[in-house]
Amino acid sequence: MKLPTLLPLRRSRRPAVQPQRLAKRALVLCTGLALLAGCAQLPDEQETAARPAGPLVFPPPPDDPRFVYERTFTNSTDVEADKEDDAFRRLVTGAKRGGFFMTKPYAVAAHRGRIFVSDSAERSVKVFDVPLGKFFTIGEEEPGMLIKPLGLDVDRVGRLYVADATQKTIFIYDRDGKFLRKIGGKDLFDRISSVTVDPSGRQIYVVDIGGVNSENHRVRVFETATGRHVMDIGKRGSGPGEFNLPRDMAIGKDGRLYVVDGGNFRVQVFNADGTYRESFGAVGRQLGNFARPKEIAADADGNVYVADAAFGNFQIFTADGDLLMFIGSRSEQGGPAQYILPSGIAVDEDGRVFFVDQWFAKVDVFRPYDLPADQGFLVKRTAAATK
Repeated sequence: MKLPTLLPLRRSRRPAVQPQRLAKRALVLCTGLALLAGCAQLPDEQETAARPAGPLVFPPPPDDPRFVYERTFTNSTDVEADKEDDAFRRLVTGAKRGGFFMTKPYAVAAHRGRIFVSDSAERSVKVFDVPLGKFFTIGEEEPGMLIKPLGLDVDRVGRLYVADATQKTIFIYDRDGKFLRKIGGKDLFDRISSVTVDPSGRQIYVVDIGGVNSENHRVRVFETATGRHVMDIGKRGSGPGEFNLPRDMAIGKDGRLYVVDGGNFRVQVFNADGTYRESFGAVGRQLGNFARPKEIAADADGNVYVADAAFGNFQIFTADGDLLMFIGSRSEQGGPAQYILPSGIAVDEDGRVFFVDQWFAKVDVFRPYDLPADQGFLVKRTAAATK
């Protein structure tokens, strides 16, 4: 059965959907589907509709499109221009074009057309700079050598923050990969999975996932410049404000803190001061439920994006946790919007969504439908523009 879309994605230039209307529309849709299939459930692997001709849009017709699949990153040749002599050599020899591939990507972050992807197998961060047409790596040399990079984030000026699970340390680099400083150590964390920085770069939030034998399931907050510990959010448990294997965090509308509470199959929301606000989601196969939630992101409108490794998709919610739509499905084909082991997700300044799949070692990019393909930061500059 094809998974329907509950609602079109609300963006700032479109009329907002009132909560009462949202609830009524969701109820009507589920009631209708119940007559056919016991209400909507996530599709099984390979149970996907045939791809329509033309651009791949989400949601599909007859709903108004909100996103369009734009491109996929897998290796350095996705951004670096082909040299004329190399092209001639391949023409003569029949060789295929090579490149530096990702092996096991995990998280993604974006800043003004520069895409950062952590690769835990390669022990580095791969960088795809679309405007400049170049590719490079971060964290392969001392100081700042990485061992197992997982979560990533960037601040407004493009500084890169990397959570290294093995070293239990947050590494901070400038936009070009120069090591600046680090925060952490085995005395501060049990098992870190991700890092989030506030837009100003003043504070970082580190998710300490804990473990079966640990009580430290929490988010630790530090001053970026000094490394001073500011506060902790949460503790182990299943009640409001408590965590069971937290995975990732994002800062959304009005400074709200959204934490993926993986073992409790929900997203918990906190105020900027760390006080509990609310939560949404539950374990299950229906729309709005979670099975294996991983990373989370927020856009400029306050919408929240949650990656789910078991469902092979990401779901989009309002700032208050009302489901808007989903993108992606499980498939062994690995084509656009097809996944087996998705993990990282990020939204850039233009509203483009970057979604990582570890199994296929790729990053899919989805562009807001009302953003022309030749606009925004993810566009290669002309020679004149780079001078």
